[in-house]
Amino acid sequence: MMTPRKPALAVVSGAPSANVAFAESPLGRVLAAMMADGSASYSRIAEYLMRNPMRVAALKIDEMAEGCRVSTATISRFARDIGFSTYASMRSAVAETLHSALQPVDKLRHTIEHRDDLTSPGDESMEYAAVNIAATRNSLPQPELDQVVRKLSAARTVYVLGFGISSYLAGLMTLHLQPFCAHVVEVAGPGGTEVAAGHLVNIGPQDVLVVMSFPRYALDVIRLAQFARSHDACVVAITDVPTAPMVELSDHVLYASSGHAVLPSSATAAVAVIEALVMSLMVSNKDNVEKAARLSKAVASYLIAPGDGKPARKLAR
Repeated sequence: MMTPRKPALAVVSGAPSANVAFAESPLGRVLAAMMADGSASYSRIAEYLMRNPMRVAALKIDEMAEGCRVSTATISRFARDIGFSTYASMRSAVAETLHSALQPVDKLRHTIEHRDDLTSPGDESMEYAAVNIAATRNSLPQPELDQVVRKLSAARTVYVLGFGISSYLAGLMTLHLQPFCAHVVEVAGPGGTEVAAGHLVNIGPQDVLVVMSFPRYALDVIRLAQFARSHDACVVAITDVPTAPMVELSDHVLYASSGHAVLPSSATAAVAVIEALVMSLMVSNKDNVEKAARLSKAVASYLIAPGDGKPARKLAR
């Protein structure tokens, strides 16, 4: 990589704390040097990377070129000139730098120390949610969704796995899939890893394991996914970046950006991916209309009917 000559902080003044941390990283300083001394096109690319690291982590090369107003060939040359073999490897480095630059405790400390009194923490969190969803939408291919839908529809059993924060995402996925798949099992339970391993003991080639894996990544998820692969099950990962541990173990990967200024990861985009996948599944087969009707009938007696549940009016005195 090039030797940086000027600090990067000035170019992100007022930026979210994660962008500041990215600018302070070795990659950020290389980009700052390119902004200062590179050609006009290289300077635009470097500035775009510096100001939008979260978004760039999910952009295809043609989308990156459009955002920088340069050709895809120029983007490729830029990546090589700063030390990467391809655009994809540069994009992965951006994602990895962004996630490693601020660990959870450091992110909190950094945000407190650099807080702008004019910026609401709530507004900044909402901004991260909006950016994550936009980046995820730009990088979520419908053909990949369709392949996953076909695997889920044909599966004997769909197993859904997640630990920690990801366990709640796994619960949401399980709830949505149950009416439309032959059999759905939420793998993790109150018994932890031992119960999860017990649920997977009979997994085989006709089954699908869907793994939710977001920072902080759980080691046991990797071990259980390896077990599923060793029994020829299809493994689908919903995770955040191409460098995530589950990527190499998966037959299909759906990415959901999870960057956040303070939290270890944001689940907003992951929920959007789950809903996009479930919607794609629901509309893939006309038989699902009847299944949805049966579900509505089954839960009707447990729901508040229109007009019910309103607070009684107080009698006039």
